[in-house]
Amino acid sequence: MATPVLDKVEAEAAASDHLITVTFRIRRFNPEVSADAVWEDFQLEIDPKERVLDGLHKIKWDIDGTLTFRRSCAHGICGSDAMRINGKNRLACKTLIKDINPAKPITVEPIKGLTVLKDLVVDMDPFFQAYRDVMPFLITKDTNEPTRERLQSAEDRERFDDTTKCILCAACTSSCPVFWNDGQYFGPAAIVNAHRFIFDSRDEAGEQRLEILNDRDGVWRCRTTFNCTDACPRGIEVTKAIQEVKRALITRRF
Repeated sequence: MATPVLDKVEAEAAASDHLITVTFRIRRFNPEVSADAVWEDFQLEIDPKERVLDGLHKIKWDIDGTLTFRRSCAHGICGSDAMRINGKNRLACKTLIKDINPAKPITVEPIKGLTVLKDLVVDMDPFFQAYRDVMPFLITKDTNEPTRERLQSAEDRERFDDTTKCILCAACTSSCPVFWNDGQYFGPAAIVNAHRFIFDSRDEAGEQRLEILNDRDGVWRCRTTFNCTDACPRGIEVTKAIQEVKRALITRRF
């Protein structure tokens, strides 16, 4: 029996049946052209099960090659495509078109609190400097190279498991109103990564990190608004981690 084959026209019609027309409203900024940002609309046909990142790709590849944004793995691991989508910090690669009311224009703009370099790209240097300042690596008093692995119980590992999930996307930090108003604040992401080592039983620099975060721009600037927890694409309980660091500063127990 012959296998039925769709001709090209039928195949294209079948493929387009499930497409919808979506308007992307993107905040554009090019310092070489103007000192002011402007909103620009793009209309495209797209499968509602595709991601916002796919829509941005279609715009850049097929409509306007000057559109600038960051992305790398496109699977929610690298954290490079954090942006404000319909007013909320999200990863473009993890946000489906159908989940954000495509009947209305989908607004896309850069994350807040960091200097915009072009379109959706921001200067991440202050963010990563705060990350480096909390010494996000294992520190031990024994400077000799270990001859075996440093053992840790499952219970001790569980103590900081949540904060190991951070992908440094800056969604939490750039959702924080304190950070918007004062870029000197360490921000939630830096505190989360300090937490990861402060509560690691193998690490011996917890006191140093606590003193760093005891600074006027450290954990005490947090106003517990939970914006950071809501924004985290990895589901980290960011506000809880910040409160645990505050408690450790008061009790010196960690």
